[in-house]
Amino acid sequence: MSLFISNAQASTGAAAGGGTMQMLIMLAIFGLVFYFLIYRPQAKRVKEHKSLMSMMAKGDEVLTQGGLVGKIVKISEEKDFIVISLNEQAEVTVQKSAVSAVLPKGTMKSL
Repeated sequence: MSLFISNAQASTGAAAGGGTMQMLIMLAIFGLVFYFLIYRPQAKRVKEHKSLMSMMAKGDEVLTQGGLVGKIVKISEEKDFIVISLNEQAEVTVQKSAVSAVLPKGTMKSL
């Protein structure tokens, strides 16, 4: 007595009728779950990060993925690099994509 295979089909070895329709329905449900739980949120994050990168300007205070906090000194448009001033003496060149957040003005002074 199985929950998924009826006794008559199990004993005769007959294929389940309508199996292809059930398979298509399950495939469609799996596709919808994949779209709403995996693809859509990731596409939204990518779109937000691209808009963040395009809105960066000289003088903005940023946080990099490596944990560095600094002020943008120079933006190189053609090579997608920016120069970040960590303090008065130290400057670091990073890719634009390494910036994870633009911080409010005055954040560096409060640290």
